[in-house]
Amino acid sequence: MKIVVSQEALKWFKYEMDVQAGDYIRFYARYGGSSPFHEGFSLGMNREIPHDLGIETMIEGIHFYIEKDDLWFFNEHDLQVSVNPELDELKYSYLNA
Repeated sequence: MKIVVSQEALKWFKYEMDVQAGDYIRFYARYGGSSPFHEGFSLGMNREIPHDLGIETMIEGIHFYIEKDDLWFFNEHDLQVSVNPELDELKYSYLNA
């Protein structure tokens, strides 16, 4: 499993969240909503230092990660983070690993 962050998404994080080298962005399973794998759960994201890092991708010194306790949510799929250009918001895709 891996996290893939597009260049457009990286620009989004820098502009919208003022993310810089050394910062951590966590993707996590949150209660509520729905996902392709789990009804009642959706993907959340915030700036947070890891406690028990499960998987990480670093781009330009920015850490994008998922905690070990949240790996179940992705059902062994890669997480692809891009931007929906019409809405100017993040778009998440789950690809077979």
